[in-house]
Amino acid sequence: MDRDGDGGNIEVELSDTQGRLHVDRAELTSLVRAVLAAEGHTRASLSIALVDGAAIHAINRSHLGHDWTTDVISFPLSDPDDPVLAGELVVSADMAATTAAEIGVDPRDELALYVVHGLLHLCGYDDLSDEDAARMRRREGEVLAALGRPNPFDLALSSRPGRAGHEATSAVQEPAGRTPATHQPEPSPWSS
Repeated sequence: MDRDGDGGNIEVELSDTQGRLHVDRAELTSLVRAVLAAEGHTRASLSIALVDGAAIHAINRSHLGHDWTTDVISFPLSDPDDPVLAGELVVSADMAATTAAEIGVDPRDELALYVVHGLLHLCGYDDLSDEDAARMRRREGEVLAALGRPNPFDLALSSRPGRAGHEATSAVQEPAGRTPATHQPEPSPWSS
Protein backbone atom coordinates (compact mmCIF):
# COMPACT_ATOMS: atom_id res chain seq x y z
CA MET A 1 0.00 0.00 0.00
CA ASP A 2 1.11 3.51 -0.72
CA ARG A 3 0.12 6.34 1.53
CA ASP A 4 0.37 9.70 -0.18
CA GLY A 5 -0.23 12.71 2.02
CA ASP A 6 1.09 15.40 -0.32
CA GLY A 7 -1.20 18.01 -1.84
CA GLY A 8 -2.74 19.69 1.16
CA ASN A 9 -5.18 18.02 3.46
CA ILE A 10 -6.27 15.25 1.12
CA GLU A 11 -4.82 11.90 2.07
CA VAL A 12 -5.10 9.08 -0.45
CA GLU A 13 -4.14 5.51 0.36
CA LEU A 14 -3.86 3.18 -2.63
CA SER A 15 -3.81 -0.60 -2.68
CA ASP A 16 -3.31 -2.40 -5.98
CA THR A 17 -3.76 -6.16 -5.71
CA GLN A 18 -4.81 -6.81 -9.31
CA GLY A 19 -2.36 -7.75 -12.02
CA ARG A 20 -4.21 -7.00 -15.23
CA LEU A 21 -3.92 -3.26 -15.68
CA HIS A 22 -0.87 -1.09 -15.02
CA VAL A 23 -1.99 1.89 -12.97
CA ASP A 24 0.15 4.98 -12.44
CA ARG A 25 -0.30 5.69 -8.73
CA ALA A 26 0.68 9.36 -9.03
CA GLU A 27 -1.78 9.89 -11.89
CA LEU A 28 -4.60 8.21 -9.95
CA THR A 29 -3.84 10.24 -6.82
CA SER A 30 -3.87 13.45 -8.87
CA LEU A 31 -7.22 12.44 -10.35
CA VAL A 32 -8.67 11.89 -6.87
CA ARG A 33 -7.44 15.25 -5.63
CA ALA A 34 -8.73 17.07 -8.71
CA VAL A 35 -12.20 15.52 -8.38
CA LEU A 36 -12.41 16.39 -4.70
CA ALA A 37 -11.24 19.95 -5.39
CA ALA A 38 -13.90 20.27 -8.10
CA GLU A 39 -16.48 19.19 -5.52
CA GLY A 40 -15.20 21.70 -2.95
CA HIS A 41 -13.53 19.22 -0.61
CA THR A 42 -10.23 20.42 0.83
CA ARG A 43 -9.91 17.83 3.58
CA ALA A 44 -10.28 14.12 2.99
CA SER A 45 -8.98 10.73 3.98
CA LEU A 46 -9.63 8.12 1.32
CA SER A 47 -8.64 4.56 0.62
CA ILE A 48 -8.80 3.15 -2.89
CA ALA A 49 -8.39 -0.57 -3.56
CA LEU A 50 -7.79 -1.65 -7.14
CA VAL A 51 -8.88 -5.28 -7.33
CA ASP A 52 -9.66 -8.05 -9.78
CA GLY A 53 -13.11 -9.29 -10.74
CA ALA A 54 -13.18 -12.12 -8.20
CA ALA A 55 -12.32 -9.78 -5.32
CA ILE A 56 -14.97 -7.16 -6.14
CA HIS A 57 -17.53 -9.92 -6.68
CA ALA A 58 -16.78 -11.30 -3.21
CA ILE A 59 -16.99 -7.83 -1.64
CA ASN A 60 -20.25 -7.09 -3.46
CA ARG A 61 -21.69 -10.39 -2.23
CA SER A 62 -20.49 -10.10 1.37
CA HIS A 63 -21.27 -6.40 1.95
CA LEU A 64 -24.31 -5.86 -0.26
CA GLY A 65 -25.74 -9.31 -0.84
CA HIS A 66 -25.32 -8.91 -4.64
CA ASP A 67 -23.97 -12.05 -6.26
CA TRP A 68 -22.34 -10.42 -9.28
CA THR A 69 -19.27 -8.48 -10.22
CA THR A 70 -19.41 -4.70 -10.52
CA ASP A 71 -17.14 -1.82 -11.45
CA VAL A 72 -16.90 0.26 -8.27
CA ILE A 73 -18.24 0.10 -4.73
CA SER A 74 -18.22 3.21 -2.55
CA PHE A 75 -18.06 3.01 1.22
CA PRO A 76 -18.80 6.40 2.80
CA LEU A 77 -17.16 6.60 6.23
CA SER A 78 -18.14 10.16 7.11
CA ASP A 79 -21.39 12.05 7.37
CA PRO A 80 -22.16 14.87 4.90
CA ASP A 81 -21.59 17.54 7.56
CA ASP A 82 -18.25 16.13 8.78
CA PRO A 83 -15.32 18.49 8.19
CA VAL A 84 -13.21 15.69 6.66
CA LEU A 85 -14.58 13.54 3.85
CA ALA A 86 -13.73 9.92 4.60
CA GLY A 87 -14.43 6.85 2.55
CA GLU A 88 -13.24 3.86 0.65
CA LEU A 89 -13.54 2.86 -2.99
CA VAL A 90 -13.12 -0.66 -4.31
CA VAL A 91 -12.52 -0.52 -8.06
CA SER A 92 -12.41 -3.41 -10.51
CA ALA A 93 -9.43 -3.02 -12.81
CA ASP A 94 -10.54 -6.24 -14.53
CA MET A 95 -13.86 -4.72 -15.50
CA ALA A 96 -12.15 -1.53 -16.66
CA ALA A 97 -9.78 -3.50 -18.92
CA THR A 98 -12.52 -5.77 -20.26
CA THR A 99 -15.02 -2.99 -20.89
CA ALA A 100 -12.39 -0.76 -22.48
CA ALA A 101 -11.43 -3.54 -24.91
CA GLU A 102 -15.08 -4.16 -25.77
CA ILE A 103 -15.89 -0.52 -26.50
CA GLY A 104 -12.51 0.52 -27.90
CA VAL A 105 -11.28 2.99 -25.31
CA ASP A 106 -8.14 3.32 -23.21
CA PRO A 107 -8.56 1.23 -20.04
CA ARG A 108 -7.08 4.08 -17.98
CA ASP A 109 -9.98 6.29 -19.09
CA GLU A 110 -12.48 3.59 -18.17
CA LEU A 111 -10.83 3.20 -14.76
CA ALA A 112 -10.84 6.99 -14.29
CA LEU A 113 -14.59 6.99 -14.97
CA TYR A 114 -15.12 4.38 -12.25
CA VAL A 115 -13.03 6.36 -9.78
CA VAL A 116 -14.85 9.62 -10.58
CA HIS A 117 -18.18 7.87 -10.17
CA GLY A 118 -17.21 6.37 -6.82
CA LEU A 119 -15.84 9.70 -5.58
CA LEU A 120 -19.04 11.48 -6.56
CA HIS A 121 -20.94 8.99 -4.43
CA LEU A 122 -18.69 9.84 -1.50
CA CYS A 123 -19.39 13.52 -2.19
CA GLY A 124 -23.14 12.97 -1.89
CA TYR A 125 -24.30 12.16 -5.41
CA ASP A 126 -26.62 9.25 -5.96
CA ASP A 127 -28.20 7.53 -8.91
CA LEU A 128 -31.20 5.77 -7.43
CA SER A 129 -33.69 7.70 -9.55
CA ASP A 130 -33.51 8.45 -13.27
CA GLU A 131 -33.20 12.16 -12.48
CA ASP A 132 -30.36 11.62 -10.00
CA ALA A 133 -28.62 9.21 -12.39
CA ALA A 134 -28.78 11.80 -15.20
CA ARG A 135 -27.44 14.49 -12.86
CA MET A 136 -24.60 12.22 -11.79
CA ARG A 137 -23.71 11.26 -15.37
CA ARG A 138 -23.68 14.93 -16.32
CA ARG A 139 -21.31 15.71 -13.44
CA GLU A 140 -19.04 12.80 -14.37
CA GLY A 141 -18.78 14.23 -17.87
CA GLU A 142 -18.10 17.74 -16.59
CA VAL A 143 -15.38 16.57 -14.23
CA LEU A 144 -13.69 14.37 -16.83
CA ALA A 145 -13.84 17.15 -19.44
CA ALA A 146 -12.35 19.66 -16.99
CA LEU A 147 -9.48 17.22 -16.45
CA GLY A 148 -8.97 16.80 -20.20
CA ARG A 149 -10.14 13.18 -20.15
CA PRO A 150 -12.68 11.57 -22.45
CA ASN A 151 -15.84 10.12 -20.97
CA PRO A 152 -16.03 6.48 -22.10
CA PHE A 153 -19.67 6.38 -21.04
CA ASP A 154 -20.55 8.87 -23.76
CA LEU A 155 -18.56 6.91 -26.33
CA ALA A 156 -20.43 3.66 -25.96
CA LEU A 157 -23.67 3.94 -24.02
CA SER A 158 -25.28 0.87 -25.50
CA SER A 159 -22.29 -1.45 -25.39
CA ARG A 160 -21.55 -1.43 -21.65
CA PRO A 161 -21.76 -4.89 -20.13
CA GLY A 162 -23.36 -5.63 -16.78
CA ARG A 163 -24.50 -2.20 -15.65
CA ALA A 164 -27.82 -0.86 -14.49
CA GLY A 165 -29.16 2.63 -14.34
CA HIS A 166 -29.66 2.54 -10.62
CA GLU A 167 -27.58 1.82 -7.59
CA ALA A 168 -28.56 -0.45 -4.78
CA THR A 169 -27.58 0.14 -1.22
CA SER A 170 -27.29 -2.39 1.52
CA ALA A 171 -28.74 -2.56 4.98
CA VAL A 172 -25.21 -3.42 6.15
CA GLN A 173 -24.15 -0.62 8.45
CA GLU A 174 -20.70 0.79 7.93
CA PRO A 175 -18.73 2.46 10.75
CA ALA A 176 -20.29 5.90 10.29
CA GLY A 177 -23.76 4.41 9.89
CA ARG A 178 -23.66 4.90 6.12
CA THR A 179 -24.16 2.21 3.54
CA PRO A 180 -21.97 1.32 0.57
CA ALA A 181 -23.21 1.83 -2.96
CA THR A 182 -22.84 -0.49 -5.91
CA HIS A 183 -24.60 -1.29 -9.13
CA GLN A 184 -27.06 -3.87 -10.35
CA PRO A 185 -26.16 -5.74 -13.52
CA GLU A 186 -29.15 -4.91 -15.70
CA PRO A 187 -31.14 -3.56 -17.58
CA SER A 188 -29.74 -0.18 -18.66
CA PRO A 189 -26.31 0.31 -20.27
CA TRP A 190 -24.24 1.87 -17.48
CA SER A 191 -24.43 4.17 -14.51
CA SER A 192 -21.63 3.19 -12.25
